[in-house]
Amino acid sequence: MDALTVSATYGSAMFEVARDLGKIETMGEDLAAIDRIFQDEPDFFNLVCSPSIDAQGKKDAIRAVLEGQVDKELLHFLFILIDKRRIGGFHAIVKAYRAQVNANLGVSIGTAYSAVPLSEDRRIRLEAETGKLLQKKVRLENLIDGEIIGGVRIFVDGKLIDASIRKRLDTLKEQLSQS
Repeated sequence: MDALTVSATYGSAMFEVARDLGKIETMGEDLAAIDRIFQDEPDFFNLVCSPSIDAQGKKDAIRAVLEGQVDKELLHFLFILIDKRRIGGFHAIVKAYRAQVNANLGVSIGTAYSAVPLSEDRRIRLEAETGKLLQKKVRLENLIDGEIIGGVRIFVDGKLIDASIRKRLDTLKEQLSQS
């Protein structure tokens, strides 16, 4: 099974458990916190992924760090990932979980590219305007793109909304060359 399918399968399974327990939000927060720990402490992540350490040793390390900090269901989920040798795909599994949560809430995640960081107010206005245009809830992540002179380019659900100055200049250039 390829990595994308594995992460989608485990992310969906975790989402279903969280939904059945009524803990979608808390599980999501805990998954994000564990993901941050794994990213901030690569030695710890490498330890729980290492083929030279047996499953029980990995579980003991996870238990020592996380027991009492996260739901027992999530702790058991991590143990399953260790047993199935899938813990290395944890980041992708968390991403798949978030995608399931967003789909359940009817939210589309997109990216707003801009020349400078967007203010929180501007990002929220862009989310509202984009949502109205696409007729769905939209959440935007802001990334800086050095190619943009000004304005924004927004990608959501495979669609591009180009409100950049470069696009306007290109359009003006095309109109002038046709005249």
